[in-house]
Amino acid sequence: MATKIPNIEDAQLRADIDRSLRHPVMFFFASGAAWLAVSLVLGIIASAKTHSPDFLSCCACFNVGRTMPAHMSTLIYGWGAQAAFGVIIWLMSRLSRQECKKSGIILAAGHFWNLMVAIGTLCVLVGSNNFMSGTGIVWMAFPKPIMIALAATYFLIGIWAVIAFRVRRGGHIYISQWYLLAALFWFPWIMISGILFSQIYLGDGHPLMVTASTAWFRSALMFLFFTPVAAASAYYIAPKVSGRPVYSYSLAIFGFWALAIVGPWAGMQRMMGTPIPSFMQFLSAGAAVLMIIPAIALFVNIIKTANSNKDAMSYSPSLRFTVAGAYGMLTFTVLGALISLPGALQYTQFSTAQYGLELTGLLGFFSMCMFGAIYFIVPRITNREWISASMISQHFWLTVYGVTFIALFYTLLGGFMHGYTLEQVGEPTEAAVGRLYPYAIGLTTGFVFLLIATFMFCCHLLLMWLRLGRRSSHPTLLARHAHASPHGPEGDLDKLESLDSNASAN
Repeated sequence: MATKIPNIEDAQLRADIDRSLRHPVMFFFASGAAWLAVSLVLGIIASAKTHSPDFLSCCACFNVGRTMPAHMSTLIYGWGAQAAFGVIIWLMSRLSRQECKKSGIILAAGHFWNLMVAIGTLCVLVGSNNFMSGTGIVWMAFPKPIMIALAATYFLIGIWAVIAFRVRRGGHIYISQWYLLAALFWFPWIMISGILFSQIYLGDGHPLMVTASTAWFRSALMFLFFTPVAAASAYYIAPKVSGRPVYSYSLAIFGFWALAIVGPWAGMQRMMGTPIPSFMQFLSAGAAVLMIIPAIALFVNIIKTANSNKDAMSYSPSLRFTVAGAYGMLTFTVLGALISLPGALQYTQFSTAQYGLELTGLLGFFSMCMFGAIYFIVPRITNREWISASMISQHFWLTVYGVTFIALFYTLLGGFMHGYTLEQVGEPTEAAVGRLYPYAIGLTTGFVFLLIATFMFCCHLLLMWLRLGRRSSHPTLLARHAHASPHGPEGDLDKLESLDSNASAN
């Protein structure tokens, strides 16, 4: 029995960590999923108005100028940020082998974050002329006080992950911790810089400089916060599920430093041809192309690690979503490099391609990795299996279809066609709008697929929060098999408790 005691102690430590983070992590995941549904509803309204202008014309709150910024703001701060927070605090505690002692503070901060997002969304949709009106700045449409409150609330959430790393047990630092720490420190820098330059220092200044600083903010938030969190999740899930080490640790380190060096320079390529220093425009275009390097490093590592245990792909929802996220990362960076080339910018700079690219990154890469992490984490913090394997499978395929429609119809085909239409100066407006009609239909269809998938995911997550699944620490598998669970040596709860009691008796 002596040889089993360390395993029991490790399992007990994992259980204690999961128990200490159950409420804040589930709150972030559940509220984030709800905001994702809200964002998709607003996205459907905004996209429907591009091909059916009379849709909901009776309500001024639902015009494109209000629904579009509300849609992107809820997607970023409602879903994206909260999904990232849940993954960060759980993953850092697990890798640092430290319980969270301040889960109540994190939970209270999470409630305040959601309150600010709700108030900000209402301010954008209702509209006003006072200090609480929406700013109209892309990705920072919330009123200035709301953005400042969100930045301040972040410190109450993120500081505990940094403390967990500081007092970690063991000297080894995993590659996932590298990415998590980078995201934890980059996020406040990006938020504070964006608020200062876009809303405070330049808020009443020249529109060109506001647009330039906003372009950098959007790129930095994607590459320096959402990407590291997704990469950290992928580098944890793929080895854990496959039961194999990361294919190349040196390649993982190289990819991290490539992201850290190249990521901060991208964004200004969207200002090509404007009266800002030319070197900034071409440097950013080069950085957008070079982002393929960290994407390839991540893609090769995750795919090679997953393929080392090919059977796992057939039964693990976590690995399936994570691998799809790796493909999404590669697709996102390749499309970003393509539309950032000086020759292509003629057609993509002011077209729908930029919006479609952002959706491809947020929904096709980041969200897929977050879904993979959620399907892995939730059974461990609730001690319940997912209720329905078929719902997980349907969620996966509907999400893949939705993201494919968006990337194909609004980034590639629709984006370039829109840019080409804008170049035809003498063409009648009716003809130009008619060319975009099928691509707008494609975007709406993609959003509908995603909304159905998200509704299923929200219901499934709510049932898990109510702890209605079968009592176990293992996730639901998509295919039955006769071998031990591939999701780590955490064991069945009843067997674990039996071993623990026997060890105590001895």
